[in-house]
Amino acid sequence: MSILIKQVIHNGAPCDVFIEGNRFKKIALHIDCAADQIIDGHHKAILPAFYNTHNHAAMTSMRGYADDIDLFPWLKNHIWPFEACITSEDVYHCTRLAILEMIRGGTVFFNDMYWFSTSTVRAVEEMGIRAAIGRLFIESSPGVILEGNLKENEALEALAASASSRITLTYAPHAIYTVSGKSLCMISERAKAENEFIHIHVSETEREVSNSHKEHGMSPIAWLDRCGMLGPKTILAHCVHLAVEDINLIRERGCIIAHNPISNLKLASGRFRFQEVIEESKCRITLGTDGVASNNNLSMLDTMKFAALSAKDQSRNATVAPAHVIFDAATLKGAEAFNIHAGTIAEGRLADAILVDLCQPAMVPNHHLISNMVYAADTSCIDSVLCDGRLLMHNRTIPGEQEILEAAQRAIAGILERVNQEHRKREGL
Repeated sequence: MSILIKQVIHNGAPCDVFIEGNRFKKIALHIDCAADQIIDGHHKAILPAFYNTHNHAAMTSMRGYADDIDLFPWLKNHIWPFEACITSEDVYHCTRLAILEMIRGGTVFFNDMYWFSTSTVRAVEEMGIRAAIGRLFIESSPGVILEGNLKENEALEALAASASSRITLTYAPHAIYTVSGKSLCMISERAKAENEFIHIHVSETEREVSNSHKEHGMSPIAWLDRCGMLGPKTILAHCVHLAVEDINLIRERGCIIAHNPISNLKLASGRFRFQEVIEESKCRITLGTDGVASNNNLSMLDTMKFAALSAKDQSRNATVAPAHVIFDAATLKGAEAFNIHAGTIAEGRLADAILVDLCQPAMVPNHHLISNMVYAADTSCIDSVLCDGRLLMHNRTIPGEQEILEAAQRAIAGILERVNQEHRKREGL
């Protein structure tokens, strides 16, 4: 399959972009060659697509379900009871809904941690996106992983053996308060032996940090290091509450922070210290949306804007988190974190890209394209999305969209009925 994009804006000037197979083959002022598909790039710009480094995709089922509640009551009283009523088929349909939303927003990769991961693989393969999919670990008691996790992780590994190159597996222990040190050490040893990624929530709330000091005599970051979990293939989601020693450990071990500014704000988890952690200490930074239940959408455009503005507000410095740094965190840095040879528009790179409609009101005038993308753009500005050399959306059209929406709506109605049945049982009704 080959695609020729004619006269699209790249680095501030019009050019032609030729894609052959899954890579950018040639970028030049004018390219005259045969192509399976020719796209008119006039009044459009080509930019890297987005890489969402922390997500729970199937939580689209909970959009608006339990808002305005603190994290731990939110999890215990609302999210976990809801999730107990979700089936594998529900995860498939709700993940397709999430991918549909992500494609509309220019996202071509997500790093996922959720139940029924084989259903996530199925949705990802069908819809042509990239994903890192976690072997989920949560304990029923210290040192005892839930039997359902173990069975699903085994099935995931079997399925991944024949999956496309767009699928990566990770080890995904949920958090230090749901997985004990014994299990964390075991997971660390496996991940290192297999040279695979680790993905974990950490230092998200003051309560988590306080409990870690009480139980382990050290911070969550130090505890993870004691368990051998920190390294250049470790994705640390949130990292809101970090001591200086934690920041130094993260930098020294080369860990990757998945910053989730909207989720942090919505759950009042705290204010990530962008200037200190990223600009001064030079820790690695990527961006994530978190799940819809704690964000309400999967827009990396919104995430970029909130990341920039919250950093400026927290530091009281308008020069912190400039647009190009935030845009790189959402694109190139996310791709690099997962060893995906993409994240920039260049010959030889994997053909992941978005075409931005420069005639949309939010893009006019175009004094600075990247500033517009970070501070002004919404999903209506994204005209087309390419992943691995394949058009996932063109002229804002995604094949099969209506069927995906209707199937997700039916699945969510079924979940709610089961949730209500369980509630009536508990109440003795």
